[in-house]
Amino acid sequence: MVRYAEPGTVDWVESGGGPLIAVPETVLPFWAGADGDETASDYDRACEVDGFIGLLPVGDSAALVFGDDPASTAYLPDHQTFVRWSAADSEAALLAEVPAALDAAAWEPEVYWKVPGAVLLFDAAWPGAASARTDHVRVVLDPGRYAVRAAQVRPGPETWLGLVQLRRLPD
Repeated sequence: MVRYAEPGTVDWVESGGGPLIAVPETVLPFWAGADGDETASDYDRACEVDGFIGLLPVGDSAALVFGDDPASTAYLPDHQTFVRWSAADSEAALLAEVPAALDAAAWEPEVYWKVPGAVLLFDAAWPGAASARTDHVRVVLDPGRYAVRAAQVRPGPETWLGLVQLRRLPD
């Protein structure tokens, strides 16, 4: 696997070429990834998501699919945002642009995601039960409903990034 993100300030998750997915820990055993005998695997379902984000049922919950581009992705808790590295000279250059990118973003329509707590971000091809053995990031979220919105932003001539922002909704 080619690593586009450099090790540094934040933990980046890479994909083997397909979508990344954030699956609630409580339903990880129900995500089969590319495995399984079904005509359409969970991975196939994730690949069918149109646009930057989408939700797929997993067990009694849902997973957030990061569609469109298998970009390196990190979670920035201070901004409640997943950042997707499309182009930048360095991690520092990309991260420095995040506040301005959040202000300038032209957001796609929101989706509403109910989570029971922490989620694991990893390559959708992996089964949930094996996700801890691959490139992954654990994201601690308070249980509840979230509005999720996405945007592609080009804050500078050499910097392009995707944003997937979470906003906790009142119960």
